[in-house]
Amino acid sequence: MFQLFYEGGWLGMSILTVELIGLLFAAWKAPAWVKEIGLLALITGIAYTLFGFRQAMHAIQLAGDISPTLLAGGARVACIPILYGLMIYVVSLLIRMFQKPRI
Repeated sequence: MFQLFYEGGWLGMSILTVELIGLLFAAWKAPAWVKEIGLLALITGIAYTLFGFRQAMHAIQLAGDISPTLLAGGARVACIPILYGLMIYVVSLLIRMFQKPRI
């Protein structure tokens, strides 16, 4: 688990973790904000992934020819923050679903 956190990039994964903690706190204190915080985490994960792809493409441009194995490994690592953000969004939807009043 910590290996994925480290591979995903400490800055983006830390921001996403703070948003997860905020989501859990909002579920307790401000239930109306749960879905919005989850959506913010999803957007943060997408943005951090796009920034990672931009940096990777710049490095590829500077290096010239690279192996497909190296490219596939970079794409795998770049997908970690978006998956973490998506998991946080799913948790927010589940919390929101259980908090809604029953008919």
